[in-house]
Amino acid sequence: MMSREWSGEPTDADLAAIVRAARVVAVLGMKDDARAGEPAIEIPRLLVARGLEVIPVNPTIKSALGRPAYARLADVSVAFDLLDVFRRAENVPAIADEVLALPPERRPRVVWLQSGIRHEAAAARLRAAGITVVQDACLGVLAARYRPAGPPETA
Repeated sequence: MMSREWSGEPTDADLAAIVRAARVVAVLGMKDDARAGEPAIEIPRLLVARGLEVIPVNPTIKSALGRPAYARLADVSVAFDLLDVFRRAENVPAIADEVLALPPERRPRVVWLQSGIRHEAAAARLRAAGITVVQDACLGVLAARYRPAGPPETA
């Protein structure tokens, strides 16, 4: 997906490359359709409109956007290249633990912490494992900027 790893925060050009290369996004903390209007359902809806496959991950919902939801990352049965996190910063260390507990071949290449979410220590642990980390940035805004609307692109 990406040709290099970042030791710190990705630049704007790096973010554009990440967004353009993404194909399958697991959304941790995704809301269901009953919560229309909330970012944790509207951003995934925008991602789908921009050609990305979205996998809901939230133990409190059964499905979202017509897709079955998984309770935990370890339960997700398909590969995903980006993990989009809609959880509070205090939850990020446990999320990093969950990501790092996955077999290396099943780990996402990118962990994306949505706007307002930062945790430097957890991000450093993920980066040390070769995972790119984006903090405090809205994936939806960047997807709208860098991905055309429509079906998934073919590689």
